Amino acid sequence: MTARFEQFTVLINGISRCIHKLKTKEMAEFNLKSSHVSCLYYLYQEKTLSATELCEICGEDKANMSRSLRYLEENGYLMCESAAKKRYQSAFMLTEKGTEIACRIAEKIDRILSLASAELGEDDRAAMYQSLTLIHRNLSRLCDGEALG
Repeated sequence: MTARFEQFTVLINGISRCIHKLKTKEMAEFNLKSSHVSCLYYLYQEKTLSATELCEICGEDKANMSRSLRYLEENGYLMCESAAKKRYQSAFMLTEKGTEIACRIAEKIDRILSLASAELGEDDRAAMYQSLTLIHRNLSRLCDGEALG
């Protein structure tokens, strides 16, 4: 049981550190931080999202998301649809500059994902994501105080 715990936690932590390092390294050329990657990527995919939706999709807390959105807006990567609604519920969208950079980020992400999973077959990849989804759901339920089983 101890070996299983160690293997699981070491692998998950190692993957997380590698992802953070890659985001930091790849964003340096754009003068962006790793925390900006997901905002730009998902806005590029979805066209418009509210801060609330971005928090949910990116798994970020409200404070981190607010800082990222403020930086990206102040530096011309995105704009807010309207000041009429609460800002957190207003739609954000990419500017022309943001779209150009987000397209390049999406290309980098595709390349990295291809390289990272180069030796996985499609069935293995599907099983891995299914397993990770189940583990995430179960751990989230435990964190929320739910009993499993």
